Amino acid sequence: MRCSEDPDTSVRLHSRYFPDDYGVGFAVEARADQLQAAIQGVEVWVWDDAWLPDFVARLAADYRGWSEERVWQTNHLSLRATFHSGGHVMLTWNLHPWTSRSDTWEATITTWLEAGEQMSALAADLHEFLPMPPGAPRRAAEV
Repeated sequence: MRCSEDPDTSVRLHSRYFPDDYGVGFAVEARADQLQAAIQGVEVWVWDDAWLPDFVARLAADYRGWSEERVWQTNHLSLRATFHSGGHVMLTWNLHPWTSRSDTWEATITTWLEAGEQMSALAADLHEFLPMPPGAPRRAAEV
């Protein structure tokens, strides 16, 4: 995903794997100006509060805006979303390799997307890249 304001700023999810029937793992690479950060072993699980593709899809559905910051997080990655005037969404990606150490590095990249079409495209890409694992309980809409 490239930032609409600065195409040299990007976040890339890749190297998907399935640790078991209840999770999906992947790597994240973030680039901006002179910064490049990468992290392996980001994992999302069916019991997490929100599935990343669903979180982004809800942001895309609210293309007219929202007032509070929205946050999604898992073991080594967090995503903060803020709606701004002009129909733009600021996505702040925070990579942190250690969750239990205070002497570790963190990298934060901010990308901007248009609230409508660009957010919808990101949600669709995430749904394709991070399918719900086979062990996930069926949702009421799927029954």
